[in-house]
Amino acid sequence: MNIADFLIQTLNSVQYGLLLFMLAAGLTLIFGIMGVVNLAHGSFYMLGAYLAYSLSSMLGSFTLAILAGVVLSVLFGLLLERVLFRFFYQRDHLDQVLMTFGLIYIFEELRSILWGDDVHGVPIPPLLTGSIPLTDTLSYPIYRLFMAGLCVLLAIGLYLLISKTRLGMKIRAGAFNRDMTESLGINIKLIHAVVFAIGVALASVAGMIAAPISSVYPNMGAPVLIMCFVVVVIGGIGSVRGALIAALLVGFVDTFGKVLLPQVSAMLVYMLMAVVLLWKPEGLFKQ
Repeated sequence: MNIADFLIQTLNSVQYGLLLFMLAAGLTLIFGIMGVVNLAHGSFYMLGAYLAYSLSSMLGSFTLAILAGVVLSVLFGLLLERVLFRFFYQRDHLDQVLMTFGLIYIFEELRSILWGDDVHGVPIPPLLTGSIPLTDTLSYPIYRLFMAGLCVLLAIGLYLLISKTRLGMKIRAGAFNRDMTESLGINIKLIHAVVFAIGVALASVAGMIAAPISSVYPNMGAPVLIMCFVVVVIGGIGSVRGALIAALLVGFVDTFGKVLLPQVSAMLVYMLMAVVLLWKPEGLFKQ
């Protein structure tokens, strides 16, 4: 592998890792703060992809589609938390698993009714269709750099929200001790609704920006859900910082594994998880 190929695979690893982080951050927030095992998280990624497909056609602008999709995803998250998830906070994890597993089938059936079972494509915005030359013969797509940059901005925004704002302080307090937080007059139900809506929006945005390069197809949330859980387990349940480090690790291992060791690439990520759990059973970072 020459320097140019190594640089391209490194950029691919970072871009894939940051996209995984957006998905895993929402999952680890929902599980770490609300205590809900959400197997339907991959369906929110699929929802974002189909929203990008529909809204970009209706509005004629991919940017407007993302903005409208974020608003719709937040509203959908608030509604879903209010009518369903709120009643499962104090239930056993098995109940949560069964409920969210059932939601996967419900969302898939609704997807089939609304959009059908065909594979769809989302065009890349004209301003982002070019490539940046790396050598005389190799170049890198601008859109992938846009994806990485947007993920970085969202990661910084999430860090500032959790660490530097009053809302973040309330979220961290609710995660540490729900009863004490509620006794201090903080509306913990509202905090949970906000956290869930943020998690849904992050997964949906990941699906929207990934749609132009991965296409939009049925059951597309299942593979990313597995990777999300791997990232959450490696990084530490409830830790946003751990999710970022773990997502980048998974991105590098998966990308370079497919290039250098294609025969065993499918198992390398799970071997990484096993090694980390043997070393630190609670993950790289505690909540």
